[in-house]
Amino acid sequence: MQTSFRPVFGSSQVQLRSTTKAVTPFGGLVSFIEFMNRLGLAAKLQDLMPFTLSSPNAIPPAQTLMAFLCSVIVGASRFAHTDWLRSDKALHAMLGIPRFPGTDTVRNFFARFSQGTIEAFWRPLWRWILPLFLQPLEGFSLDLDSTIFQRSGGQEGAAKGYNAQRKGRKSHHPLLAVLAEAPCILHGWLRSGNTSAGRGVCAFLSEALSMMPAHWKLRTIRADSGFFFQEFLEFLEERLLSYVIVARLTTQVKRKAASLCQWTPIQDDDNYAVSEFTLQLQGWNKPRRFIVVRERVRESKSAVGRKLLDVPGYTFRIFVTNRTEDALTLWRDYNKRAVIEQRIEELKAELNADGFCMKSFFATESAFLSVLFTFNLLSLYQQAIEPKDHYRQPATLRAAVFLGGAILGSAARKVVLHLSSAWGGLDKHKPMLEAILRWQLPTSPKLDSSEPTGHTFCAT
Repeated sequence: MQTSFRPVFGSSQVQLRSTTKAVTPFGGLVSFIEFMNRLGLAAKLQDLMPFTLSSPNAIPPAQTLMAFLCSVIVGASRFAHTDWLRSDKALHAMLGIPRFPGTDTVRNFFARFSQGTIEAFWRPLWRWILPLFLQPLEGFSLDLDSTIFQRSGGQEGAAKGYNAQRKGRKSHHPLLAVLAEAPCILHGWLRSGNTSAGRGVCAFLSEALSMMPAHWKLRTIRADSGFFFQEFLEFLEERLLSYVIVARLTTQVKRKAASLCQWTPIQDDDNYAVSEFTLQLQGWNKPRRFIVVRERVRESKSAVGRKLLDVPGYTFRIFVTNRTEDALTLWRDYNKRAVIEQRIEELKAELNADGFCMKSFFATESAFLSVLFTFNLLSLYQQAIEPKDHYRQPATLRAAVFLGGAILGSAARKVVLHLSSAWGGLDKHKPMLEAILRWQLPTSPKLDSSEPTGHTFCAT
């Protein structure tokens, strides 16, 4: 048997040997594990877990979920990838999990979830973690959007619907509510693939608002044209919530926009101008304010918006709002909604939210919520170690912090994790560990946020 190899460049042989020492490529998780300890996450998972296992050989459900969360963090994109960590004895010691669950154990864990157990477990968990996010002085911006999860097979809820990438293929159609400034996933629903973007949004937003801490303030709600309908606008106005929503270009809206004569050019760019009008559409209970942004079509740039046949040479974007600021301010504020597109891309491309799918709809939804919760944990982790630094995406954290060779050993009868100096060693991770220990968990001035309460929201 060959026990050496020759490098690509050079002629000196490199010897191959086995080692009994436990080696991990994820030694950089030490500060994140200490962060979870600081939160008391393990105890919370055990306390809220809606089911127990009677077999003395069974792995506790909280440990199975923790193993899945770590698998997502290090890059797993399928349930089968959780087996990557089964041989990582050093990571098992870091987590305090003597037996790491295999793929079947993880699948069986999620298969236990029903609609009732999702409500009993995930909703209280969200109410527990949300107060830990720091609220900006002016309040949060809440962005709504949906996305497509491609499916191949006969999974429950997978149906043919709008699918721009692969038309006619089955999919799920999740709905998300994202706090732009945190960043934080406030709420998420997994829905059937043949569901429209705004289907059930009033009930969805009611649930999202009920989970928010009582002292939080929403500055505004932003959404695209999929949420432009009377029922939703009434829902927001009844709760005194400010909104900016892209208007669907109906015949009446286009005719009114085409008839505008008073336009205010944007001083720093002559290609843009703004205007506004008030209109009551058929079936509406009152007139509402519309903001119009006109952009000149030019060869050097693809103009955003749609063309109106009556006004050649321009594209138009139209928004409906109950806010009182000038049109330019509202347009610029809405443009910041692009952050939700980034969050969705991170969830799908970096945390593989669309990759964990099972036959049972509620098993798939529970795995989906696990990924959303993982995103929130990573966001809070950054808030704890680098409160003034720029947000870093999950893949960046994985490469820059969590990835690092380490060897498990012992000294004076104590377990020791030897962090490789080639990956930064202790010098790299000690400041992060110290930041976690210094981190003061935010406390709500209101009642215990783990209990649902009535909420009064301030609109600005």
